Parts: sequence; C-alpha cells; structure tokens
Amino acid sequence: MAELIPLGLFLAACLVLMAGYPVAFSLAGTALVFAFVGELAGEFDTAFLGALPNRLFGIMTNTTLLAVPLFVFMGVMLERSRVAENLLDTMAALFGRLRGGLGFSVTLVGMLLAASTGIVGATVVTMGLLSLPTMLRHGYDPRLAAGTICASGTLGQIIPPSIVLVLLGDVLSSSYQQAQLDMGIFSPDTVSVGDLFSGALLPGLLLVVLYLLYLVLVTVFRPQAMPCAAIADPTLASMQNSLPQRVLRGLLPPLLLIVAVLGSIMGGFATPTEAASVGAVGAILLAIGQRQCSYSILREVVLSTTRITSMVFLILIGASVFSLVFRGYGGDVIVADMLTGLPGGKVGAMIAVMLLMFLLGFVLDFIEITFVVVPIVGPVLLAMGLDPVWLGIMIALNLQTSFLTPPFGFALFYLRGVAPPEVTTQQIYQGVIPFIGLQLVMLVLLAAWPPLATWLPGVVFGP
Repeated sequence: MAELIPLGLFLAACLVLMAGYPVAFSLAGTALVFAFVGELAGEFDTAFLGALPNRLFGIMTNTTLLAVPLFVFMGVMLERSRVAENLLDTMAALFGRLRGGLGFSVTLVGMLLAASTGIVGATVVTMGLLSLPTMLRHGYDPRLAAGTICASGTLGQIIPPSIVLVLLGDVLSSSYQQAQLDMGIFSPDTVSVGDLFSGALLPGLLLVVLYLLYLVLVTVFRPQAMPCAAIADPTLASMQNSLPQRVLRGLLPPLLLIVAVLGSIMGGFATPTEAASVGAVGAILLAIGQRQCSYSILREVVLSTTRITSMVFLILIGASVFSLVFRGYGGDVIVADMLTGLPGGKVGAMIAVMLLMFLLGFVLDFIEITFVVVPIVGPVLLAMGLDPVWLGIMIALNLQTSFLTPPFGFALFYLRGVAPPEVTTQQIYQGVIPFIGLQLVMLVLLAAWPPLATWLPGVVFGP
C-alpha cells in the first residue's frame, strides 16, 4: 500500500494543476499535505524536509540559472523594439513573389526570433497580430495559417538560446552527477548548458527544414491553400522596391546578435550566462537603433522580466519541495525499479519516458515537466548509459510538443487570444496536427541517429 503513495502524490499534483491553481503553490502545497498526513500515519520522515534550506541556497547561488533573467530580458526587449515586425516585413518582401511566400516568411521569422528571443508566448502573439490577418486577407487556409504561426512560434523551445535548454541543462547536470555517484564514480563528468545549446542546433534547424518541406508540399498538392501574395498587393510591391535597405535594417542586426550570443558560447569565449549578458546588452543597443528604448519601454521590459523570472524560480522552489517529499516516500526507488524492469532495457525505458512526457504535455507546462518529471527519471536513464546531451535534446523536442498539443497547448491559447473572430478554435487545433506529426518525425530521426545531437558538441567542446 505504501508503494502507491508516490503515485498518489504525483496524480494529486496533476489534478490540482489541471484545476487551475498556481503551479508553484500546487506542487509545494500538495507535497506538504502528503508529508503532514504521512507523518501522522508514521509513513513519512520529516527529516527529508530539512534538506530544503540547502536546496534553496543552491538555487540562489547557481550561476547557470542567472542566464534565465538575462535571456528573458533580451527576448522581451527585442519583442518591444519591433524587431519581429521588421523581420516579417523583410521576409515578406523577399518571398512575396513565391506561392506560399508568406508561409515561408513566418517559418523563417519564427526561426530567427527563436534564436534571438527564445520566448514562445511573445513570438506567437507578435506573429499572430502581424501576419495572421495578412495571410487570411491573401486567401490562405485559416487552418494552415494558424498551424504555421503556432509551430514557428514554438521553435524558441529547441533553437538556442532557449530558456528550456537552460533549465534542462541545470536539471540534467544534477541528474548526471547523481547517476554517476550511484554507479560508484566519485569524480563525475558534467554536462553544461553550452553542450545542450550546441547539441540542439542541428536538430532545431532540421525541424525548420521539415516545416518548410511540408509547406512546399502544400503549395504543390493544395495550391489554393497558399496563394501568391505580392501580385496584387501594393504594400508588398513597394517594399520590394527598397529591398536592399530593408534587408540591411531588418535582417542584419538580429543576425549579428545571434552570432554574438551563440558564437561567444561555441567559440569558447563566454559561458552561457556571460553570453546572456551580451545578448541583453545587444538587445538594448538594437532597441536604441530602432528608436524604441524610452524610459516607459525599459520599465515595461524590466517589470515583465521580473514577473517571468519570479514565476520560473518560484516553480523551481515548489518543485524542490515536491521532489523531497516524493523521495521521502521512496518514489525514486519505485520509478527506478519500474523503468529497469521494462522489457527492452534502456530502449524500452526511454520509449516509456518519452511517451509519458508526450502525454503529460497535453495537460502540463514544459516548466512543470522539467522540474518535476526530469529529476525523477533522469538519473535512472543516465545510469543506464544514455548520453546526457542526446537525452536532453530528446526531452527538449518532446517538451516542445506540449506547446502545440490540444487541448491545453499554450501556443494555441496565445494565438486564440489574438486571432480574428472568423478563425475558430477548431481550425487552430486542426492546423497544428501536421506540425505535431513533423515534431514526432524529428524525434524518431534523432532517436535513430543520436550524432545529430552529439556530433557538434564533440567538435566544439571536445570529447
């Protein structure tokens, strides 16, 4: 009977989250209720909660997590400085004469914004406001337009610099060291956020290629769903007359920022935290260049950064309480026994964990899955001999689907909030289904060829 308590704790936390209560308080509150009842019943030792102050001190002194507010600041500043609007205008002018040019433009802008902001909500809302009405006005299928915007907006989950990769890097680093200590290795190797950044680059770009190939196939087999936009649009025609200047002003500055941030990490000149500070300063300079850096804008950016960062760290604290209580009930041992007892060895265990995360993505946010599920299953999978970088990228790709999967995909809600009334919720749901399929294809490709994730970190950082 006692073995069912960790499962009950996990299910109770999921139910409370689905009821709409704040994530941090749901995790910590559920765990504390189970701890209190368990102590009264003699099933739980409250000494486990004595480790909480050390956990909190470790969070406060963790230099890796300093990258979170810096990358958030960079993303919010770029979103406020109209970088997305300029990128969309530039790409629309570049691809406007092609059939489906607006769809290609949205996908490529999503990729560039992912590499320069990493904030899914801001990207989806901005592109929904700017490009969805234009796509509908030019006769695009509403389902295809909505799906393209939602999927492109979630690229910030996998293309570095990504907040999820920063958080995953910290969690996996702890899990990897714990797995090695459990195996009797007392001088453990480490996995860094930089490893995950470089490991995610090729899979992220390949996913963009899959999106573009799908849109090309749509132009061939369903040309009426993606008409040509520039023929009868005087606005696009006038933009093409000044195309060189637009490319110079709209495309070059964010590209330079991307090169500065990622190049400093992969060139070994800066840690991810230091590169995040470079990105924050670069975002301010871009905003000044766009004449969008007034006191009021800076104040909005700082307040938004504070809110987002506080939310992430409060969830991390709540997840720490949950993790301590879960381990106090022996949940980590139960999970390890379950995964090691599955048929197929580490392959079967990996499939089970990926399926669990995919299903949880229907109802939970990526932060919740990262802080609650990964610390439980990570040490077990890594102790089986899985590569930590490959595992991290597989998890990141899987978590990306949590933004797209109905009914609770956050990207769907973001777009629903800004979409015109004529675009129905059902059309948004239908539009993302092909892109969810493409993400699953990418997961299969990465599972079949792990060097897609492990080759570049080996080249950049050595074996």
